[in-house]
Amino acid sequence: MAVVRRRVRRLMPRPALAVAAVASVAVALIPLTYLGVRVGDAGWARISEELFRARTGELAARSLALAGVVTTACTALGVASAFLVTRTDLPARRLFGVLATLPLAVPSYVAAFAWVSTVEGFEGFWAAALVLTLVSYPYVFLPVAAALTSADPAQEEVARSLGSGPWRTFITVTLRQIRPAVAAGALLVALYVLSDFGAVSVLRADVFTRAVFTSISLGFDRTVALVLATVLVALTVLIVSGEQLTRRCAARYARLGGAGRPPARLRLGRLRWLVVPGLVGMAGLALGVPAASLARWFGEGVSRPGSLTGLATAAGNSLTVSAAGAGLTLLLALPLGLLGARAPGTVAAVLDRLAYLSHALPGLVIGLSLVFFGINVAYPLYQSVWLLALAYAALFLPLAVAAVGSAALQAPPALEEVARSLGRRRSHVLRTVTVPLAAPGIGAGAVLVFLTCMKELPATLLLRPTGMDTLATELWSRTSVSAYAAAAPYAALLVLLAAVPTWWLSARTGVLTQAVQGGGS
Repeated sequence: MAVVRRRVRRLMPRPALAVAAVASVAVALIPLTYLGVRVGDAGWARISEELFRARTGELAARSLALAGVVTTACTALGVASAFLVTRTDLPARRLFGVLATLPLAVPSYVAAFAWVSTVEGFEGFWAAALVLTLVSYPYVFLPVAAALTSADPAQEEVARSLGSGPWRTFITVTLRQIRPAVAAGALLVALYVLSDFGAVSVLRADVFTRAVFTSISLGFDRTVALVLATVLVALTVLIVSGEQLTRRCAARYARLGGAGRPPARLRLGRLRWLVVPGLVGMAGLALGVPAASLARWFGEGVSRPGSLTGLATAAGNSLTVSAAGAGLTLLLALPLGLLGARAPGTVAAVLDRLAYLSHALPGLVIGLSLVFFGINVAYPLYQSVWLLALAYAALFLPLAVAAVGSAALQAPPALEEVARSLGRRRSHVLRTVTVPLAAPGIGAGAVLVFLTCMKELPATLLLRPTGMDTLATELWSRTSVSAYAAAAPYAALLVLLAAVPTWWLSARTGVLTQAVQGGGS
C-alpha cells in the first residue's frame, strides 16, 4: 500500500490541486464531448466520406497557412515592439506602449468591416492575414513586454561583462528569459486565428470556421459541419503539441536578483528615425483605419442610430455577461495554472494541453453544443447568463491559464519553501503565499478574459437569454443589413469599453512606469 501511495504521489505530487484541475478540464471539454457524440452518431462511412474529400484537405492547408502567416507576423511585430518600448531609448515610449496594446480592443469583425468599406476589393487570404495580424499582435506584445520588464537584469549584465555585445546578449540571454512569454503569446494567436469567424467571414477567406458556419446555416446536413469542426480540433492538437516541444520541463524564470532595478536601455541613435515612422504606420493601420471608418459611418449613413436607452442597456448586458464569464473562467483556471507551475509533470502537461482544445472550436460549435447540453442535461441553466458564461469559459480558459501559470512561475519559490520549513501545510502556503504573489498576473488574466468576452460574437448570438442583446450582437445585426450609421454607436462604445481594460493591461506590463523612470543608461 505504501508503494502504491508513493507511486501515486510521484505521479501527482499535489493530489488536491490535480483533482480540482481535472474538474476544470472536464467542464471545459463539455463542447468536445457533444462534438464526439454527434460525430459518432453519423457512422464511420459518412465521416470518412467527408473527411477524405479534396475540399477538406484544401481547407486544412489554408487554415494552417493562415495561422502560420499571422502567428509569424504577430511574433515578429510583438517581440520587436515590446523590445523597442521596454529596452531602448525610443522617444514617447509610453505612447507607443499604449498604441501597441489598443488593437486588442478592436473586434476582428469591426476591423474587417472597416477595411472592406475603405479599400475596394479588399478580401481573400492575404486581406484576412493582414487584419488578423493587426488585431492579434498585442497577444504577443503584452506578455513579452511584461516579461522584459520583470526579467532579471543581472544575467544580461554578466553576459555583457564577459564580452557579449547587445545583440548577442539579447539572443543568448534575454530571449531565453522571455521564451515562455513568446511561446504563450504565439500559441494564443495561432488558436485565435483558427477559431476566428468574424474577420474571415467578412473578408471571404475560405477557411474552416467559415465552412462550418456555411454548413450549419444552410442546414441541409450538419454532419459536414461537425466533421469539419473535428478536423479543426485535430489541427489544434497538432499546434499545441508543437508548442509543447519547445518548452523545457520544470524550467523556472523567476527574478533571482536586482529587484526593483530597471534594465539598461540601448541607444537607438539614428535608427530611431526609421523605427518611429514604422511604429506610427503600424498604429495607423491597426487603429487609424477603424477609427476613420467609424467616423465616416457616423457622418454618411442614412440608417437611424438606436436610442440612448437601448445603447445603455446593451452596454450593461455586455458588462454583465463578460463579468460572469471572466469570473467563471478564472475560477476554473486557478487550479490548472497553479498545478502546471508548482507540480509540473505528465498529469499537469496533459491537463494543460486538454484545456486548449475547445479554444480552437468556432464559437458557433461551442454555442450549439451548449444548447444541446442545456436542453438535455442542465435545463435550469438553459436561457440563463450562466450557460453563456460557461461557453466563454470553454472558449477562453487558455487565456486565464497562461496568465496564472506565468505569474506563478515568476513568483519566487524560495518564499514557499520557507513557509513549508516553518511547518505550514501546502494548502495554507498556496492560499497565503503563492496566490498573493501571483495576484497581479491572475488579475491580468481576468481582465484579458473579460475583454475577450465583450468582443465574442457567435456563441453570444446563440446562447444569450431571449430579449438580452449585447453591444456585439446589436452591432452584428445592424451591419448584416448594411445599417452602418445605426451600427456605429454600438461599435464605438464597444471599442471604448474594451479600451479601458486594454489600457490597464498595458499599464500592468510596467511599460508606463518605466517610461516615467526612463533615464537612458
